[in-house]
Amino acid sequence: MSAIGGIIRARPVVMETNDGTPRKRHVLIVDDEVQFAWSLKETLEGKGYEATVVPDGALALKFVLDHRPDAVVCDLQTSRVEGDLLYATLERSYPLLARRFVFIVGPDDHSQFQKFIDSVELPVLRKPVAVDVLLDEVVHTVERE
Repeated sequence: MSAIGGIIRARPVVMETNDGTPRKRHVLIVDDEVQFAWSLKETLEGKGYEATVVPDGALALKFVLDHRPDAVVCDLQTSRVEGDLLYATLERSYPLLARRFVFIVGPDDHSQFQKFIDSVELPVLRKPVAVDVLLDEVVHTVERE
């Protein structure tokens, strides 16, 4: 893994649970590009976050129901349930989490999701995306109330 340049401004990545015990902030990564997803996971863990990778929106939905992550990095083009549908589902059920999404879109998928991209007021990054840029967006997203 290459070193990440620049300074990342962030709150502590540890927060308290309802019973007052500390836990790391948890980021769910939804992407079927395994090498990219695991690289991001390792980078986040190196910065003190907990991170989980799932390859599609259906597994992401199950994970959210069971674990409630603090933020979601989501490729819009995934198998079974695409990112825009995952977001729409979570927006109804978990509106606070829905405000903590960072979307990624492939260069060839941009036009397919243009209507969604125009309608959502959240970060949408185009692949290939620099890891430091994505990390900065994740940090700001996790802090979003």
